[in-house]
Amino acid sequence: MKLQESAENYLEAIYVLSQEKGSVRSIDVAHYMGFSKPSISRAVGLLRDNGFVAIDQNGLLALTEAGLKTAQSVYERHTVLTDWLVSIGVKRETAAQDACRIEHVISRESFEKLKEHLREHHNT
Repeated sequence: MKLQESAENYLEAIYVLSQEKGSVRSIDVAHYMGFSKPSISRAVGLLRDNGFVAIDQNGLLALTEAGLKTAQSVYERHTVLTDWLVSIGVKRETAAQDACRIEHVISRESFEKLKEHLREHHNT
């Protein structure tokens, strides 16, 4: 299932926050992304309904196996693209913003070739 860019961004945010904080609530995602709590609640509900997020009785969010796989993939694209852009002279803030847009449209083939090129030429 191909997710929309916004859904991938929510999953990535939940992943990053869970790595930083351990437990994640919708309000944490709202603050992290700069969106309203109702917007996040709606998105999280859709992610739950589609099997990407689980919500426990205390309102804590957890990525399902499918959600984790997607989030890790998006996060990897984001970090690799950001680091690559920084390595060619782009300011980190600009690189992160651009990577956030590119990560959703780059093909798997192109991304794998970019990673291969970086491993061969930058020892990463």
